[in-house]
Amino acid sequence: MTKKYDVIVIGAGPAGMTAALYASRAELSVLMLDRGVYGGQMNNTAEIENYPGFKSILGPDLSEKMYESSTQFGVEYAYGEVQDVQVDGDRKLVKTADDEFEAPAVIIGSGSEYRKLGVPGEEQYGGRGVSYCAVCDGAFFKNEDVVVVGGGDSAIEEATYLANLAKKVTVIHRRDTLRAQKILQERAFARDNIDFIWNTNVTEILGNDQKVSGVALKNNQTGETSEFPTAGIFIYVGILPITGAFSHLGITDEQGWIVTNDQMETAVPGIFAVGDVRKKHLRQITTAVGDGGVAGQAVFDYVESVKSK
Repeated sequence: MTKKYDVIVIGAGPAGMTAALYASRAELSVLMLDRGVYGGQMNNTAEIENYPGFKSILGPDLSEKMYESSTQFGVEYAYGEVQDVQVDGDRKLVKTADDEFEAPAVIIGSGSEYRKLGVPGEEQYGGRGVSYCAVCDGAFFKNEDVVVVGGGDSAIEEATYLANLAKKVTVIHRRDTLRAQKILQERAFARDNIDFIWNTNVTEILGNDQKVSGVALKNNQTGETSEFPTAGIFIYVGILPITGAFSHLGITDEQGWIVTNDQMETAVPGIFAVGDVRKKHLRQITTAVGDGGVAGQAVFDYVESVKSK
């Protein structure tokens, strides 16, 4: 049986939870779907220092607080990975492996996932030394040498976190300067047990069939190759939108990001998008929350217009 709501929110990250809060507070019936634990990538963040109201807060703790707030006005929360969204006029059908839901409005907040290096050994040693989450796996490498690949905010934040656990952290970056915020760079440079290898790409992840033992490197300026021993490799080389289930709707750009206007409306009436899945410059918790608030109000206006027909 198809379950009906006023609004279906796909994704329970900060954007989706805020949208659900606003829509439910406006007395719309709201279903919030997520394929994992609510909070999204906040659960993989050790410490959040740039969310107003908290000098510092652990990512999982902020996820829990947001969830409690977002569900206080009757939001129904369910696990499910969305496989398809169909549009039939004012009706939107959202299908998971086990269920089908219907609503006049859908808010997509499916977020993004970490980009992989795509090198030999990455898949083979997944969970055996290859990680994309320092908070999740850092404790397994206490007092060992580890590598972080990347030069953006996530890479440098997680390198600094790992420095509290690992004996030594080596950041490998394909450029000669970091892209991370200056305050994050300064913290990393100040740590005695964080080193940097510049202008270098990881070409292979090496191991002994049981776990990671090192990485193969190539200097992209000189062409010199080498091997670097490590117990673990943490990869932060960008993100990709999770939009496979929506690509047929004509709402994404060539990279897969969903295009919206400033009201979070896509090219399909009644379908909105919020958070990291949107095509935009800054992807932060604060911007995700802002997106959610705008969409929550816009979706109320849209649902009311449908009901008045």
